[in-house]
Amino acid sequence: MPIYKWGGKTKKGRSLKGELEAADERIARIQLKKRSIQVTKLKQKPKDLFENISFMQPKVTKKDLVIFTRQFSTMIDAGLPLVQGLNILGEQTENKTFKIMLKRITKDVEGGSTLADALGKHPKVFDSLFVHLVAAGETGGILDTILQRLAAYIEKAEKLKSQIKGAMTYPIIVVAIAIIVIAVIMVFVIPVFQDMFASFGKALPVPTQVVVSMSEFTKGNILYMIGGLIVFVWVFRRYAKTTSGKKNIDSVLLKLPIFGELIKKVAVARFTRTLGTMVSSGVPILDALEITAKTAGNVIVEEVIHDARSSIAEGQTIAEPLSETNIFPGMVTQMISVGESTGALDAMLEKIADFYDDEVDAAVSAMTSMLEPLLMLFLGGSIGGLVIAMYLPIFKMAAAMG
Repeated sequence: MPIYKWGGKTKKGRSLKGELEAADERIARIQLKKRSIQVTKLKQKPKDLFENISFMQPKVTKKDLVIFTRQFSTMIDAGLPLVQGLNILGEQTENKTFKIMLKRITKDVEGGSTLADALGKHPKVFDSLFVHLVAAGETGGILDTILQRLAAYIEKAEKLKSQIKGAMTYPIIVVAIAIIVIAVIMVFVIPVFQDMFASFGKALPVPTQVVVSMSEFTKGNILYMIGGLIVFVWVFRRYAKTTSGKKNIDSVLLKLPIFGELIKKVAVARFTRTLGTMVSSGVPILDALEITAKTAGNVIVEEVIHDARSSIAEGQTIAEPLSETNIFPGMVTQMISVGESTGALDAMLEKIADFYDDEVDAAVSAMTSMLEPLLMLFLGGSIGGLVIAMYLPIFKMAAAMG
């Protein structure tokens, strides 16, 4: 059906505008009249030529999701019906993809579907955690509270994710620039010096000869080297998508000297935050652990949580199976044990999550501070070494002339 852009005024004189889907202009006017809006402008929106090409449509970001969740929670708390709230949010959002999605969700809810089931049809935006918590909120009559918790959870999870990305981006960019600079020197700069050295008619110093040989090899095989790198990246990505590949890569990451400890802290923070949010929302512990395992972000951690879930199903506490792994520190399992015995597990999990968020902050800052001098040393050593090697014959010739 066509989409109409409209502008109008309420009974109190407040100007509004938005978009709605209707069979024709007459139906659109009737819909707006039912909402007590006096239409001042109504025009059919031109069709988007790329609307059926999915990769050319904007993605629904976590920011879009947080804004939707918070506003929807406020509307429900104010007593607005679900369908009306979804309609308003669908018209207000500027993201075309999200707008279409919310309209489909609204239709499903109007057709008798629960909100959780309607959201579950769009797993790329509303994951299993979101859907299960909404289902718990609908069952318990606390949907507005659940949505507030979800918004806070998504914000904190995104903050944690951005910290890790920020810590990894800087060294990757520096190393990439260094490789590009070295490649340019090898292919374009050193051959100029090589022609000049050939006119000397004397043997080159060993460091210079090594650099010249490396330059000749790079210049002669640059296309093969680029092709080999592309093939390696492609094979690695394919391998990383396999079950055994994921497991082996994640196992290696956990054992890395610096990054391994950081990954464990991130895993603990994510596990406790997710589980705490679900337990406080009334989700059964076994279901909560199943969903938490899926959001672990590491196959090894996921297996640990699944093993813990199996042990809990047999009658053990949560802390007992977790204490037998090398992922969760003793302090974490002890605090979880205290939370279980006192009946305040959700509050204890939130405290652990807050503590490990701070730990991740400190670890990222320490890692960045340590990497900066190492990267400078790498840049100075590699590029400076090349420059010195190329100037050695000139220094030697100047000394002989002196």
